[in-house]
Amino acid sequence: MGLIENLKESADFIRAKRQFQPQLAVTLGSGLASFVDHVEVLERIPYAEIPHFSPPSVEGHPGQLVLAQIKDIPLLILQGRIHYYEGHSMEEVVYPTRLMAQLGAKVMVLTNASGGMDPQMKPGDFMVIEDHINLTGANPLRGPNVDALGVRFPDMTEAYDKKLCAALEESFQRQSLRVSRGVYCGVAGPNYETPAEVRYLRQIGGHAVGMSTVAEAIAARHCGMKVCAVACITNLAAGLGQGSLSHEEVKEVAQKVEMGFAQALSDWCQAVFGYTASH
Repeated sequence: MGLIENLKESADFIRAKRQFQPQLAVTLGSGLASFVDHVEVLERIPYAEIPHFSPPSVEGHPGQLVLAQIKDIPLLILQGRIHYYEGHSMEEVVYPTRLMAQLGAKVMVLTNASGGMDPQMKPGDFMVIEDHINLTGANPLRGPNVDALGVRFPDMTEAYDKKLCAALEESFQRQSLRVSRGVYCGVAGPNYETPAEVRYLRQIGGHAVGMSTVAEAIAARHCGMKVCAVACITNLAAGLGQGSLSHEEVKEVAQKVEMGFAQALSDWCQAVFGYTASH
């Protein structure tokens, strides 16, 4: 079967569980999965049960699709993601994003854990992503265009919706969380960057670096969804902090700020619903 047929089969499987018309879609990054504890859960579906889905293999990514609502706002939550570095193709990486669009979501918020490259940043800070630089060496739109999803050459002038980004920043400020805006550099991984690479990324305009988000943002925009994204700065990038880097550190820092993160994201969902309802 082709991609559209696969997406239809996945969507039909989910709709058979519960008839659901999502307003928003949320992808949760490393250590941020507990956002689900702050919503009204209607259905939990393990990725392994969904046709054509691939379960994640990285700790901190539970691998569940959650149908939920906040104050009667219906949303889909991807509790964890798969990554290009796990050996998946880009088409597999963005399949869940495309499925969210297939199910009717018009807005997607992407979250991740990132290394901070701004000297003013501290572990536990947040950065609203206002643009990105794709350094993965790959693109999810490579190959024949799927016209049913979007145009051959999607415009990325405003990859991250300015109004959604402003609302997201305000939501984090209302929770008294340290938040800034900046450019996210997406790399393939899975190794952390060298100090020389970090110096280069800073020189080309990057403020945070990570191994996800970019492909999903491209795929979401290709499908016509509005996108915004936030990075949890779990560590300073190589050469800017002390000691070595580890995934355990990433999860530990994310868990320390997950309560404030969940409250801010919940606030954002409620704030943005009025915006999306009128656009």
